[in-house]
Amino acid sequence: MRRRALLWWGIGMLVAATLLGAMIVFGYTEPPGFDSWWNVTIAAHRADWMLTAALILNDIGGGVVAILVVPLIVIIALLIVRRWQAAVFAAAAFLASAGAVQLLKHLFGRARPEDMIVLSDFGSFPSGHVANAATIAVVLWLVFPRVWTAVVGIVWIVAMAISRTLLSVHWATDTIGGALVGAGVVLVLAAWLLPWVQTASRRESRTAPIG
Repeated sequence: MRRRALLWWGIGMLVAATLLGAMIVFGYTEPPGFDSWWNVTIAAHRADWMLTAALILNDIGGGVVAILVVPLIVIIALLIVRRWQAAVFAAAAFLASAGAVQLLKHLFGRARPEDMIVLSDFGSFPSGHVANAATIAVVLWLVFPRVWTAVVGIVWIVAMAISRTLLSVHWATDTIGGALVGAGVVLVLAAWLLPWVQTASRRESRTAPIG
């Protein structure tokens, strides 16, 4: 994907997330019909195994694990395979994504669903868990552009989004906003850093010993 396309797609996603948040918070006195419908529907279909999986994703995708442990694992893994430029790109993406999420949370201050199963921090929109999942998925897809990385990334984002609504800590539109923010931030950064990352990768591939 060309640098200009990355930039415009990224900006478009961030603008879409901001407009979505503004429409929800300032345009409705009650949650939009889709949010209310999804909240009731998924609550009616909860099963023990679903809750167990959702609680695991809750621990993986939030708190110290999501802010520190998972990013460090990704960065260290990239360093191990001698992709330090990609590690710098990933670190910048994690920091920028977390910052963007907190900015929008405090800008909109959306109330969470009243039937939350787990405790969570301030601000329902956008979902930080889903934003983090999207950040990881898009970073890895851009660094390793393969079909399987795209498929795994999409599955990871969707699973995290469903888990957040299954636990009633987010409305469905919060998860959409989170995915837009996480992916959008990465694409904007990629417009600036990805050519450097790719050039370095090709240089290392040419100089790597054979056999």
